[in-house]
Amino acid sequence: MSEISGQLSAIMWNLFNRPRVIDFIDILLLTVIIYELLVHVRQTRVSQTIKGIVILLLATWLSGVVGMRTIHALLSWAINAGPVLLIVLFQPEIRRILEELGNNSVFDAAGRLQKSNDTELIIDEMILAFEHMARRRVGALVVVENKIRLNDVIATGTRVDGLISQPLLENIFEPNTPLHDGAVVIRGDRVISAACLLRLSDTTGVGRDLGTRHRAGLGVSEVSDATVFIVSEETGIISMAEGGRLVRHLDETSLRQILHRIYDAEEEKESRLNVPLPHFLQRRRVAHDEQQTDKKA
Repeated sequence: MSEISGQLSAIMWNLFNRPRVIDFIDILLLTVIIYELLVHVRQTRVSQTIKGIVILLLATWLSGVVGMRTIHALLSWAINAGPVLLIVLFQPEIRRILEELGNNSVFDAAGRLQKSNDTELIIDEMILAFEHMARRRVGALVVVENKIRLNDVIATGTRVDGLISQPLLENIFEPNTPLHDGAVVIRGDRVISAACLLRLSDTTGVGRDLGTRHRAGLGVSEVSDATVFIVSEETGIISMAEGGRLVRHLDETSLRQILHRIYDAEEEKESRLNVPLPHFLQRRRVAHDEQQTDKKA
């Protein structure tokens, strides 16, 4: 604790007595990083862990002030071992951040989703399947993969690799069939795997009326950027889990908006990445000519 306090004091002294531009940039970047971390861990089990860490730091400081040497020594040892403990506790979250950094690269051509030309047909087939299963009270758990690959989840299920269609989705989740118990993983326009196993969410505050499907959907949405659709077999309510949050009572309009957001965003990304170089140069030349014309005017 004394070393950390000394380093913070040195940083503040340099900032106020010998300010440099790089110091302000450093603080700005640190502020952005802390803000993004707080946004990502909000309403998850990580937020509770961070509260515990803050309490531990305050207890260590207070025990040193009042002279409780034994407790202060034990708490200081726990803080010194903190980095290793944090890596163990936050392993899924650290993995997710690293995967997002890797998948955000514009050079990662392998990260593009496979798609058919008719996105509207895919969306219609999925909505028909969800609504039909909801009316029949057939439980379903569908994970739509985004930039972060779910190969570890896919490996736990049975490989399907079929085009998305209403009959295929309904037959998979038909009760008393071999693949109905588990999740379906969708990548682009294909059902990649069925009967997949998902980790359950540890998030507090989840309603007791929600079953294992909803907790499993929340769990995979907490450690990836996937969008998960859940159909309750008890109530027939269609729900969506994304980013560790659950939205319930989805109708056809809301389902269509969500699916369009998923598929339209990916098509827009692919269209930007696939612009040929000559066409790109031509667009720049046209834009330059327009600017010269405006200046002359």
